[in-house]
Amino acid sequence: MKLASLTNGTRDGRLVLVSKDLTRYTDASFLIPTLQSALDNWGRIAPHLEALSSGLELGAVPFERFHEHDALSPLPRAYQWADGSAYVNHVELVRKARGAQMPESFWTDPLLYQGGSDSFLRPREPIWVAEEAYGIDMEGEVAVIVDEVPMGASTDEARDAIRLIMLVNDVSLRALIPAELAKGFGFFQSKPSSAFSPVAVTPDELGDAWDGGKVHLPLHVDLNGKSFGRANAGIDMTFDFPTLIAHAAKTRPLAAGTIIGSGTVSNKLDGGPGKSVEDGGAGYSCIAEIRMIETIDLGAPQTPFMRFGDIVRIEMKDEHGRSIFGAIEQQVTHYGR
Repeated sequence: MKLASLTNGTRDGRLVLVSKDLTRYTDASFLIPTLQSALDNWGRIAPHLEALSSGLELGAVPFERFHEHDALSPLPRAYQWADGSAYVNHVELVRKARGAQMPESFWTDPLLYQGGSDSFLRPREPIWVAEEAYGIDMEGEVAVIVDEVPMGASTDEARDAIRLIMLVNDVSLRALIPAELAKGFGFFQSKPSSAFSPVAVTPDELGDAWDGGKVHLPLHVDLNGKSFGRANAGIDMTFDFPTLIAHAAKTRPLAAGTIIGSGTVSNKLDGGPGKSVEDGGAGYSCIAEIRMIETIDLGAPQTPFMRFGDIVRIEMKDEHGRSIFGAIEQQVTHYGR
């Protein structure tokens, strides 16, 4: 199934089912009003949603044209948004660029931070920022939405709790991060609202590309119409989603609708830092990573962070080149009250 939330004048939108080719949708709000409500009642409602989805594919139910611009993030707000850093290659580069040794525990103990989940951006909404000097960066990631997860859950229990998969642009304000982390209390101002893909999909929609813990497909990140990243989300992912979920649930239960992010998708090249798409590499899913490599190789970063007017597009396609989740496409825009 492919599920989306369309704007209807409320904060949480209305639930719709979207066709596999992303061209049509049918209303599902008569079954259950919102995606969060569906997640709260997944065992009861999922079979009915699946039947409606099958009817949509067959043309047996009323449908309308699906426009990605009308979509909210699948969960316009969530009870919890916890983002990991599962691609330890990315973390290693960050520390190497500033001459710091990475602790060995980073390879065995996942990193997670708790992001703001009260207000997600729409997938085609501008990235609103007050100042370019904040160091505006995108972070292309994969995320999962889980059902109820008990405290102390095993990785098998965590795997069984994964209900939906989607993409995310975890916007970062890089110039604000060092001072915040230096306080020893984590991100806040440096992590504004994130945006998620127009649709969230059940794992079966990915076929063999989903192995129960990772998505084995390239994540397409374009900046101003040019290929910036094509890193494969299934490669170099040190901690898979069941591991991240179990880590998050070590000391607390997770509510249905909790979102867990992978962190910036990052691939190595022959055991070392990646190369740009232009140079035959997999590129990068954030600007900070290429700046790290430039710092290591050249002594200083060369690539600027995003400026007002820049456009980032994040998408994932199947083996036939068809968009799976729809696209996140956002323009960096000056925010003035």
